[in-house]
Amino acid sequence: MTMNRAQLIRAGVTAAFLSLTWFAYTQTQAPKLTINKVKEDLYEIEGDGGNVGVLVTSEGVILIDDKFEQDHDAIIAQVKSVTAQPIKYILSTHYHGDHSGGNAKFLPTAEIISTSMARARIVAQKADGTAKTEPGRIAFNPEMSVFLGGKEVRARFMGRGHTDGDAIIYFPQLKTIHTGDLMAGASPLIDYPGGGSIVEWTRTLDEAMKLDFDTVIPGHGPVTTKAGLKTYRDNVEKLRNSVSAMVKAGKSQGEIATFLQAEYKWAPNSLNIQWSLPGFMTELK
Repeated sequence: MTMNRAQLIRAGVTAAFLSLTWFAYTQTQAPKLTINKVKEDLYEIEGDGGNVGVLVTSEGVILIDDKFEQDHDAIIAQVKSVTAQPIKYILSTHYHGDHSGGNAKFLPTAEIISTSMARARIVAQKADGTAKTEPGRIAFNPEMSVFLGGKEVRARFMGRGHTDGDAIIYFPQLKTIHTGDLMAGASPLIDYPGGGSIVEWTRTLDEAMKLDFDTVIPGHGPVTTKAGLKTYRDNVEKLRNSVSAMVKAGKSQGEIATFLQAEYKWAPNSLNIQWSLPGFMTELK
């Protein structure tokens, strides 16, 4: 049985309508986020971007990072599920949009604080039209503290790694740190265009390891321990040493890409291949 021209047109219109409807539906669905308790009054929000730290105090809430702009309402909802206190401060670990993309929507009601380097990256990206996020009003280098409701949160730049402006966030009373993307995923992503360095990365983590903590909220992935961070640090060093030996042996970028895809499961078109690999060829030669 064949369809006449009118039927074909109706079928095409129906298919197009359903396609557009599904696209609109998927674009308007609220991101699925979950909130997990880490320690007394300290939580982390997972899903759709970097892990958000949530410290509840009697005078307000301190967030670590704010994901993408689209996550704003979902973050607010998750915070309200554990406290009625308003969000007063957001400490940014670095400038990437999956960690600071929500700045614009939070700025009217909260102070956003980052390293001066991270702020400068956002300002530069806004100037050339490559970023929609907004810089905070307060920046620091190398360290600062926020005191709220009898609790202290420290933010410190300890060196380059993922970018040139990564902040380690320290909750001294809870012996916990938030690493941002200085610990994230199975292997490091070095943002060389953003000033990152695989050589400096392990030195930066060595500085972080000197803090008195037992719990780690990574930039992505499950909450872990100080031993887990040490293992991650050692894996970064192992990757660096392997690639460094290949670069010094005269291996081509393509050969090293094949190695990284096989050994570390780096996807061919991933940011690891786009950002990290070309940087390796220069920094590790």
